[in-house]
Amino acid sequence: MRQVTINDIAKLAGVAKSTVSRYLNGGSVGQVTREKIERVIQETNYEPNQFAQSLKSKQTKMIGVIVPRLDSYAASRTMMGIDERLTERGYQMLVVNTAQQTEREIEQLYNLAKQKVAGIIWLGTTVTARHLSAIEAIQIPVLLIGQEHASVHSLVYPDFDAAYALGKQFMDWGHRKVIYVGVEAYDIAVGQTRRDGFLKAFNEAGADVKTYTTTFKIDDAIPIGAQIGREQAASLVVCATDNIALGVLKGLANSGKAVPNDVSVSGFGGYDFTEVLHPSLTTVHLPYRRTGAKAADMILHLLTGDVIAMKTFTNFEIKLRESVDILN
Repeated sequence: MRQVTINDIAKLAGVAKSTVSRYLNGGSVGQVTREKIERVIQETNYEPNQFAQSLKSKQTKMIGVIVPRLDSYAASRTMMGIDERLTERGYQMLVVNTAQQTEREIEQLYNLAKQKVAGIIWLGTTVTARHLSAIEAIQIPVLLIGQEHASVHSLVYPDFDAAYALGKQFMDWGHRKVIYVGVEAYDIAVGQTRRDGFLKAFNEAGADVKTYTTTFKIDDAIPIGAQIGREQAASLVVCATDNIALGVLKGLANSGKAVPNDVSVSGFGGYDFTEVLHPSLTTVHLPYRRTGAKAADMILHLLTGDVIAMKTFTNFEIKLRESVDILN
């Protein structure tokens, strides 16, 4: 027989999961709500797991932040926004790095809970069943940034819409031979959703598209740029991130190709320094710092039992600069 979970209790009682968690951890819950939860617990013979019970002592005014890489521009700007807003609200940020390792992400969910953090903001790359089991076990609010899952409150970048809008602009400018340089599909937002937005725009225009796959590291994109430069197979190279675009630009330069005279290049992310490159990089600007501040607000709302949407989108801004040529 399947074990009853906190999600089951919440659905049967008609309340939020965070409300059940607050009740189980001795927090303030209204009398009517308390009676609903207690009735469901009795009817289902629900027994809180031992790990969650060990966390019932008073939590700190600390918010854990799980990041995949400390050297990531996006992560650092997001953390700045989180830290500024939490400081304003009297909370502190505790950052842990997972080096893009799924096992370490799962471990850190448990470790942060053991350190009595009040909530966790998780800059994720993928969501597995084991992640969900950990979130269920620790019974404290978790907010996911950059990825989404129906069971986890998520703050999501509009990757598909932004990629489609930028891709359509390139098609309007007459580009039909395109190379797309992306990342592995394990990263749902960048490796799948962002890619799909670009490909939809390209396919609608009947463009000839060739794809390459690389990592998030600049160094790994340099040989791809050099190969493209040698082959001269496209008028436009579209990159899934600004870092990839920087590597491609370097590789093209190494092969003697000029941007945008010989081939155009675009990125995605909107890192500040891409505006002062020569040529300046056409890209999508994502508001990392504002997203961090928004994430801090959302996790604090969850701590007080406020109802918020399971999925919230940020915004984006297309930056049309010198690195992409207009062909028509």
